[in-house]
Amino acid sequence: MEQKITRPQSFVGVVVKTAMKDTATVKVDRYVKNVKYKKYLVRSKKYLVHNPGNTVQVGDTVTIVATRPISKSKHFRIINEKVNIGN
Repeated sequence: MEQKITRPQSFVGVVVKTAMKDTATVKVDRYVKNVKYKKYLVRSKKYLVHNPGNTVQVGDTVTIVATRPISKSKHFRIINEKVNIGN
């Protein structure tokens, strides 16, 4: 029997808010096509992400990955930080 390996969900987004303790808000954009008009649109969603030690700043590009529930609305954590230089 072959064992299937599943990877947790991951996204790349931009940090838009860091006002809370150990939490950052990350905006993730996705590029979708309208079925009827065949036009491409940018859809975005904000995720609350676990940010231990408040290491990221607003404007940083980060990779987030799904994890166990940390609080009522936090289900992601930061795994990779790419600092945005020249804001």
